[in-house]
Formats: sequence, C-alpha cells, structure tokens
Amino acid sequence: MTSGTITDGPALRDPHTPDSRLGHGADYLHAEHTLRSWFFTTDHKRIALLYLASITAFFVIGAVTAGLVRLALVVPDGQVFTNDTYNKLFTIHGVVMVWFFLIPSIPATFGNFLIPLMIGARDLAFPKLNLASWYVFMTGALFTLASVVLGGVDTGWTFYTPLSTAFSNTWVVPALIGVTIVGFSSILTGLNFVVTIHTMRAPGMTWFRLPIFVWTHYATSLIFLLATPVITVALILLIAERAFHIGVFDPAYGGDPVLFQHLFWFYSHPAVYIMVLPGMGVISEIVPAFAQKKLFGYKFVAYAAIGLASVTFFVWGHHMFVNGQSDFASVAFSVLSFAVAVPSAVKVYNWTATIHKGSLKLDTPMLYAMGYIGLFVLGGLTGLYLATLAINQHVHATYFVVAHFHYIMVGGTVLAFLGGLHFWWPKITGRMYNEAWGRISAFLIFIGFNVTFFPQFILGYLGMPRRYHVYPPEFQFLNILSSAGSTILAVGYIFPMVYLVYSIWFGKRAPANPWDARGLEWTVASPPPAHNFLTEPQAPKIPYDYPIQARETGRQHS
Repeated sequence: MTSGTITDGPALRDPHTPDSRLGHGADYLHAEHTLRSWFFTTDHKRIALLYLASITAFFVIGAVTAGLVRLALVVPDGQVFTNDTYNKLFTIHGVVMVWFFLIPSIPATFGNFLIPLMIGARDLAFPKLNLASWYVFMTGALFTLASVVLGGVDTGWTFYTPLSTAFSNTWVVPALIGVTIVGFSSILTGLNFVVTIHTMRAPGMTWFRLPIFVWTHYATSLIFLLATPVITVALILLIAERAFHIGVFDPAYGGDPVLFQHLFWFYSHPAVYIMVLPGMGVISEIVPAFAQKKLFGYKFVAYAAIGLASVTFFVWGHHMFVNGQSDFASVAFSVLSFAVAVPSAVKVYNWTATIHKGSLKLDTPMLYAMGYIGLFVLGGLTGLYLATLAINQHVHATYFVVAHFHYIMVGGTVLAFLGGLHFWWPKITGRMYNEAWGRISAFLIFIGFNVTFFPQFILGYLGMPRRYHVYPPEFQFLNILSSAGSTILAVGYIFPMVYLVYSIWFGKRAPANPWDARGLEWTVASPPPAHNFLTEPQAPKIPYDYPIQARETGRQHS
C-alpha cells in the first residue's frame, strides 16, 4: 500500500469498477423516493442538489435577460426596447446573476455536497440549519421574482441612492427584501461550514492535509460571516429610507448617498472573492487530477486563500475614486488594490507550475480549468488598470469596467462551476456524461465568452458608458460583435443542460474514481452512500498524492 492511500473498505476495490455492494436503495439518490424525502431532507448531498436545481433556474433567467440586453445593443438608436424596459432588463440580469447565482453557486452546491466527503464527515455540523438556509434562500428569491412579476425594478443591481430611495417608481422594496433575506442564507451556510471544518474532520485530517477546495470555502465562509451583516444592515436602512424617509442616505432629509456606497462596497468587494475563491478551490482540485501531479506549493495556495479573504476587506474605496473621497484615501485604496494581485498571482503561478511537466489529460474539466486560468489572468490584469488612479478616471463607469468584472466574476466563476460540475458529475449522479459534447461545449463557451466581452474593453476605452442603450453609431460594429459572441456563448451553455440531463438516465454507470483523482470523496461509491462512509475514513498523509511528485517528497505512487 502506498503512502497516503486510504485504508477504509471502499478504497481497496478497483477504483474503475462500480461498487456492486451498493445497489439502488443504498446510495443517497435512491435511499428514499418521495417528494417529502427531498424537501425535508437533512442530507447535505440532497440539499446540494436542491440548490443546484434552484441556481440553474436563476442562471437561465439571468442569461435570458442578458441576451435581451445584447439584442437591444445591436442597434445604436435604442429602438428595440424602451428606456424603462432596458433599465429593468439589465437590473434583473444583474440582481439575479449576482445575488442568486454567482454568490451561492459553488458554495451552496459543491460546498454542501463535498465538504463533509472531503474531510471524512457524515454530514455538516448543523444538518437542519443547512436545510433551513435553502428555504431562506428560496424565500428571498420569491420576493425578488415578485418584483419582476409586478413590473420590475430599474435601479441596477447596486441599488445606488438617491435613485433607489427618491427617484425610482419601480418595485424596489420587494427586490431589496429578497436580497436582504438571501444574505441570511449565506450567513447560515458560512457558519455551518466553519463549524464543520473545525470540529468534524476525520482522524489524521490536519489543517495542512485539507484539500484546497476546503481551504477556499473556509476563507469564503469567513467573508460570509464578517461582511454579509454589513450589507444586510445597509439594505434594511435603504428599505427604511425609501419607506419612511428617515434621512440616512437621502440628502433631502439630511442623509448622505455616498455613505450607502461605502457600506455597499465594504461587502460587495469581498463578495467578489465569495464568487472567486470557491472557483479557485475547484480549479485547485481539477488541475492536479488532470496533470496527475501534486499541487505545486500546497501551503502557499492555502495561505493565499486566507490572504485574499483578508486583503479584500481593505479595497472597497477603489470603487469610489471619482466620488469625492480624499486624495490620500484614493492613493491608499489604490496601493491596497494592487496588493490583492499578490495572492491571486500566487495561485495562478502554482496552477501553472503544477501543469508544467505533468501527465496532462485534456478532458472536459481540464479544458474548463485552463479556460478559467486564461480568463482570470486577463480579468486580473485589467483590474490593475482600474486600480491605477489616472486610468480609472478615464474608464470609470464605461464598458471597460463591465468587461473586467465579467472576466473575473462570470468567466471565473461560471467556468469553474462548469469545470467542477463535469469533474464531480460522476460522483454526484453515478453516471458519466458524453465527453465529446463536453469538449465541444467547453470550446464554444471559451470562444463565445471572449468574442462577447473582449470588444467591451475596447468600447470602454473609447468611451462608451455602461448602462446606456443609445450610443454613437461608430460603436455599433463592436456592439454587434459582442452580441454575436453572446449567441455563441448561449449555445455553449445550452449543450451541457442537454447532455448532462440526458446522462442521468442514459449515461454509462460511473466508477468510484473515473479520473484517478485523490481525496476522500473518490474513495466512496458513485453516487455516495446516504451516510457517506461505510467505515471510518483515514486521511491521506500527503494531500494530492499523485504519481508525479514534487521534489520535496521524491516518492512515486505505484
């Protein structure tokens, strides 16, 4: 037996052979069949699937509204939709995508499903609280969807004052209530993850034997716990301001609209890393598995996760370089924003070093991972442009900003989400997907994404402001190119929805470990048993114990 091999029962069988001991009725999908068993489940894996179905529905809503926005921007005269309709479309797109897909997507689905499996636990620390967080999430979602059904909201996803308090005549309050409620769901999830990781690790699972996926979710949970209450208070004050004119943000009643921006971005910039850090965790699992090589600089990657979570609390002011803050404050926030690049670069460097001289397999998850690294690097580098005071003055509130945050938040999070979905799909469903269609989809999404958003860097640099749908005719070619790219992107998104759903019924049965990956989750059957492990698992002595070892261990896996 090699060093780091799991010693419990499931690991002793051939990892490529489905476990015959676990027929239907033994795994978590078939343990019970009623709707009640799903909607009142406390199994973290089933709750993860409830989240997966929910956020997929919100992703479709967000994607459709994005397509309508790009349709409106094909012509420069704004004749496709009225001003009000266009404002409501990009607002709903932003609200749904940010609050109901990007932030909860990876933590609520993969985090819920994988953290207990990865640390050798039977469930999360508070299973009932975990189910309650999903119901809280859905309650918030219903309020926000109600605002759409009643007529929509036109403030943008940031709800900036005084537009949201004094001037908008749309359904701002239901949307705000929905987003506020969803914040409580994030807090409950973060609390559950932190307690679980601290108290429920398997024997031998020390902090520096944890998968990086767990480290990044630990860092994300700290942001959930420390930053989310700030936006919750800010949004409650905003609701009170709009309803009762209490004079917190509205200058007409003695308030300060810039105060809302400080409170909003104190949460919302760390929230960028709520979206990015879990994606980094996914990539840190995929890259070693498909390079069959130990993750380079494991401890540095773990430290970088905590470093990112820490530094990101001190950079919110770079969103307000043109809002009248002092020069000293702007210089300080500029320097701190550059500092965020350091732990981000550490991760990219370590992924690249892991790939170098690895035994590379370009299956679908790895294609998404490599696409993620490329998009994240481009998004990160353009973030340095925005952190530079002089350049920020030129491109502030233009499409350059739109392109930058889509490369980071969408290119990063969505590609990591899809990479993780394909990586762990056999484990989640017990079925393999069609690899050829997976690769085609990954290429289409990468090409479509770049054709959609790279022209927006040029549009922004040339001066096209964001949130406008009437623009000078000289910008039309780049807007048509961007809209054409969004069509390719949409096709790329539709493919996985079709072939993954198809695989649930007609896909080949998945073995326990189809990728020769390491980690406790790959030692159990696919799909896992209802209580995860048949015997008490033992943590590996070396994380990422792959055949090609780093120089510091010098050992080869047989």
